[in-house]
Amino acid sequence: MQLPYNSPLIIGEQYNLRYSISMTETSLQHVAIIDLGSNTCRLIVMAAIPGYRYRLEDQIREVVRLRQGMTEQGLSPAARERALATMRLFKRFCAGYGVDTILATATSAVREAPNGPAFVRQVKEETGITLQVLTGEQEAYYGVLGVLNEIPMETGYILDIGGGSAQISEVRNGRFHRGDALTLGALALSERFITNDPITNDEIKTIQTEIDAQLDTLKWVKPRDNYQIAGLGGTIRNLAQMVAARNKTSLWALHGVELSRDDILWCLQTLQEKPLADRQKIAGLNSDRADIILPGILVLLAVMARIDIPHIKISTNGLREGIFLETFWSHLPYPVIGDVRRFSVLNLARNYQYHKNHANHVRFLATRLFRQLVNLHQCDENDLAILDAAAILHDLGTIVAYKGHHKHSQTLIEYNGLPGFDQSEIALIALLTRYHRKGTPQIAPYDALLTKKDSRRLTFLAAILRLAEFLERGRNAAIDDVIAHWDDNTLHLTLVSDLYPAVEIWEAEKHALPLMVDAFEREVLLHSLTAPQPIHNGH
Repeated sequence: MQLPYNSPLIIGEQYNLRYSISMTETSLQHVAIIDLGSNTCRLIVMAAIPGYRYRLEDQIREVVRLRQGMTEQGLSPAARERALATMRLFKRFCAGYGVDTILATATSAVREAPNGPAFVRQVKEETGITLQVLTGEQEAYYGVLGVLNEIPMETGYILDIGGGSAQISEVRNGRFHRGDALTLGALALSERFITNDPITNDEIKTIQTEIDAQLDTLKWVKPRDNYQIAGLGGTIRNLAQMVAARNKTSLWALHGVELSRDDILWCLQTLQEKPLADRQKIAGLNSDRADIILPGILVLLAVMARIDIPHIKISTNGLREGIFLETFWSHLPYPVIGDVRRFSVLNLARNYQYHKNHANHVRFLATRLFRQLVNLHQCDENDLAILDAAAILHDLGTIVAYKGHHKHSQTLIEYNGLPGFDQSEIALIALLTRYHRKGTPQIAPYDALLTKKDSRRLTFLAAILRLAEFLERGRNAAIDDVIAHWDDNTLHLTLVSDLYPAVEIWEAEKHALPLMVDAFEREVLLHSLTAPQPIHNGH
């Protein structure tokens, strides 16, 4: 179904949480999004200039177990008090932070509890925070918005496993098509069916039967051609963290992570055979999720089996980011950016105050070299996208310090990640920024992500980027173009400029040509269409 985007939220009728946020192109605002879930209450603070840049400034979480002890009368007094205490703390945190706007939502536990409306009123009276209680379809929709702004997807499924419910959505033509919520949250299933530690085979079979029965109600969840699946929520992110810890991938951000069914089965076996005390010590797994994660894994495996897709992509974005991004992209017809990769690169560059003119000219020169030398390096268009990103981001580290800024650039990319790129691509971009000035390119410390073939690609791309950087050494776009031609022994590069580029030739010959020689296995000569200017003594 098509959802409306240009009117205020009307509970039960609209699917839009537009709030009145005073943001302009010239003012940076801080927006807090609170997600009161069945298991965890989370808060993120985003700093943003709408449509231009945003970044996660801070985040906190508290396990409230709101669904714990829930009865036919609704939320238990103890659970309500835990949630209220957390909301009071979050309100104080926002006040101290100077947050401009708070967007707060509650999900399955509150919407299913008979005393949910009374709890919402109590939160408003005691904290001043207005909780918007989302329907299951709204919850699915905002999760999809978050994912589509991180993972390009034309058609596919999106699975969000929370504490109280799991949302399954279908994407068509790059937009939310439909979605439903089932009571298949990790906490809800744990409370209903698990009494033993470690979990028994009989309990697993009972949970699987319940999962299958609920999935049977969604006839549209079935195998489809050219569909992929993306996953979000604490259960799925924790599995990705466990696999990353096992593989020692060295990238902190989870952008671009893909889990196979074998990866997930390994997680299940590892957790199933251990008691809780040992599960809490597993690398990558949050200790406060160790007691409820097993049913979430069973939900994930059941959905993947039902749609017959062997891999799932991980989204670090979710409901909170979806709510924020709807406001951030409010000027668009649909609140999803058309080119996730391009915006993620520009967003990171803008957040770290990149030198736009210099970066763009390095990018131009690198692209010209790449395209002319393609018969020699035989890299493809995706490699050009990696080179393009590195050209924009190569000097990010100067915001930390000029000395060693190539290393700082690598670190910033490694820790921030780049939505739209997979893990091996992010590793290559980080390494290209690391070697844009000096050093012999090598794939360490990302050996778990890259291969010997990647090492060869890295050498070619680093040589091109380094030469482009030193041909723009004066940071004044002195060189208008580069023209390449070669034979079996020599690569000739002719520089087009208005004045003789003495500084650029001098720097490039010292710092860039040795790597070009290694990469292209030819002598490399620089020529200029402009003759050197004569030097007159005293003038």
